[in-house]
Amino acid sequence: MKVGVFQSACGGMDPQQRIAKLKLALSDHSVDLVVCPELFASGYNIGDDLKRLALPAKGAYFEAIATLAKETGACIAYGYPELGDGCLYNSAACVSPEGNLLANHRKRANSPGSFEEDYFTPGDGSSAFDVKGVNVCLLICYEVEFPETVREAAAQSAQLVIVPTALVAQWDIVANRVVPARAFENGVWVAYANHAGEENGFSYLGGSRIVAPDGREAAVAGADEEFIVADIDVERVKSAQARLPYLRDVGRFRPDCRA
Repeated sequence: MKVGVFQSACGGMDPQQRIAKLKLALSDHSVDLVVCPELFASGYNIGDDLKRLALPAKGAYFEAIATLAKETGACIAYGYPELGDGCLYNSAACVSPEGNLLANHRKRANSPGSFEEDYFTPGDGSSAFDVKGVNVCLLICYEVEFPETVREAAAQSAQLVIVPTALVAQWDIVANRVVPARAFENGVWVAYANHAGEENGFSYLGGSRIVAPDGREAAVAGADEEFIVADIDVERVKSAQARLPYLRDVGRFRPDCRA
């Protein structure tokens, strides 16, 4: 399976312009699954516009992305502000090439000390789905920084973990060290999709990457807008987990995490 990450620089753009930019990027790349950043559809650091632009899971963002998925034949994962159950959620969804909603994930923990704590209600649970026979789990930004979340996904047979994020330049250690460690310690692929450029005073790191199950980077973006691609080979998951059977042996140290 071929996976792409769209590291977009869309500061100041409205939702229609953002989706048009994604369409243009996909016109140059043929992938089975593309991952866009956290709150891609609306913008991340946009203050009260998060409330104004929030929509239900199957609202206008979904309809526009579903149309694009049908046109391109790609599954599309994207972040957006979700209005649901009378609450505002920091959510990410994935749409199939048939226009079906494969997953809708609500971020379980707001980034500490950030504006997120003033806007978003935490969600619960993880979101798993299948793309071309590959077991995929969807997490958002801060969630991947916990060993428990990716371990949970791997224990539930995830082979690829996709992570829309909004990482600013000062937290480069997360992209450079933490994300590869999560792939290595669980023997899974990780596709980490960040923003690029500036947005209302935020300077994004860029640094999106697709990391193999042995912790080695299959594709890495720089600081500017970029579309990176890698082939996801599930045999490498099997090989990594057989070589270093952390999922099997973790129960010796934490019985509550037994796979």
